[in-house]
Order: sequence, then structure tokens, then C-alpha cells
Amino acid sequence: MQFAITRPAGLTSLIVADSPASMDVWVSEANKLRDLLPPEVQATLLKHEADGTTDNPAYEAAVTVFYDRHLCRIPQPQCMIDSFAQLAAEPTVYHTMNGPSEFHVIGSLKTWDIRADLAKINVPTLLVSGQFDEATPAMVSEIHSLIPGSTWELFPESSHTPHLEEPARFKRIIGDWLDSHA
Repeated sequence: MQFAITRPAGLTSLIVADSPASMDVWVSEANKLRDLLPPEVQATLLKHEADGTTDNPAYEAAVTVFYDRHLCRIPQPQCMIDSFAQLAAEPTVYHTMNGPSEFHVIGSLKTWDIRADLAKINVPTLLVSGQFDEATPAMVSEIHSLIPGSTWELFPESSHTPHLEEPARFKRIIGDWLDSHA
């Protein structure tokens, strides 16, 4: 979206998957989801964030509870396991830009917000997200309302990874979009 706002030559359409347009909204929505976690999980998250020990295995286990609900609701496929292994091996960029987790954003993206500029996107835009996504329906609904003429496909059985959780439907929707907007 950030790139599309600049209206680059040659951009004919845009697909935005499970993405925020504001980190304030992202954190607010993530914290609403976090509030639905079991109390002991919430307590673990709060303790380690307050203590600055977000590298503690107990914190990482608590974050995994959130991820199992809002990142990928199926048993983690190998591609996701590999991604997390790569992140663990080299967390510098993620931690610098984001922070230790999806809801404890303390990095350089903390104040990022492009909502005021979304109306500048002037190409057909497809938004995709999951019903149980950390990019919540409320968040994506706002983005949909701010990008003129955008289309939004909500995947009812998915969280943040509809391409893994509902692959046949995802492939069909993306394929149809590309066929009609290429």
C-alpha cells in the first residue's frame, strides 16, 4: 500500500494480504485479541514485557498461544516452521522494526500510519484477510473503506495465513483477480 500510494508508473492493480495501514490500529486490535487469551497466558505476556525478558521461553510459549489462534489455525506447515526458524536465527530486522511480538510493538514501525493517504491508491485493489486474523475484520474493513473501489475477500475459516488455511479458495480468488487485472 505504501508503494501504491506513490502511484508508480506501470502499477495496474494491487493485492494486499492480511496487512495493516496503521500500527496503532494493529496493536489495538491485537490487544483486543490478546484480551481473549487465557488469564495465565496474559499474565505471562505482561510479566515478561514489563521485565524486558521477551526472549524468555515462557514468553515465547505464550506468544505461540496467540499465533495458534490468529496467525495459523492449522498445524504449522513446514514453510511456517522454516520461517520461524529463520526469524529465530536472525531476528534483528523484525525486532528493530516491529519488536518482540505482534502486540508488543516497540520498534521503528511503532508510529507508522498511512491511512490518510490510502485514497491516493488509484488502481483496482484486492484486500484479503481471515475471519480470525490478527489483521482483524475491523481493521481491514477500515482499509477497504479508505481505498476507493477496493474489493475485500474475507476467508471465513482462516486467520493470518489464508493461503495455507484455505489454499484452494485462496488460489481461485487470487487467480481470478490476476486473470481479470493483469
